[in-house]
Amino acid sequence: MKYGIVIFPSKPIQDKINSYRKRYDPHYALIPPHLTLKEEFEADDDQIETLITELKHIANETDPFSINVNKVSTFAPVTNTIYLKVEQTKELFDLSERMHTGKFPGERTYSFVPHITIAQKLSDDEYSDIYGSISMQDVQLEDKIDRFNLVYQLDNGIWTVYETFVFGKEYV
Repeated sequence: MKYGIVIFPSKPIQDKINSYRKRYDPHYALIPPHLTLKEEFEADDDQIETLITELKHIANETDPFSINVNKVSTFAPVTNTIYLKVEQTKELFDLSERMHTGKFPGERTYSFVPHITIAQKLSDDEYSDIYGSISMQDVQLEDKIDRFNLVYQLDNGIWTVYETFVFGKEYV
């Protein structure tokens, strides 16, 4: 089964982000706005139970922190993806790093760039038009993060929460 580890921002932040995503992101209906800590990976039932124990340890050793989103950026020319840039913090970086060591499977395909995708799979013309207008908007979002989620992909492509890990409150 395919799994991933993500942070979902608060509902007000998700609503703001979805105002872009519903128009520009074909994955809008597949997963809510999120910040990916560990991209998709394959695991069987035994592996996932081992990882859940590890994720509980990580959550218990993590304090809540704030994220700041203050810029629209892009992965162009590699892909025509537009995203909201999340400021890199030590807490975010450390959290992501811990999910790529020890018992966790797979190597990183990309270096860790904290972001929330708002548009992807755009043609070159669509990309130019959309990025031109969105990048001129002032984006100032701040959110308190106190949990992360293990998600898995259903047969229809939709990602759903398998388990939520609250910082400092997990029983191992």
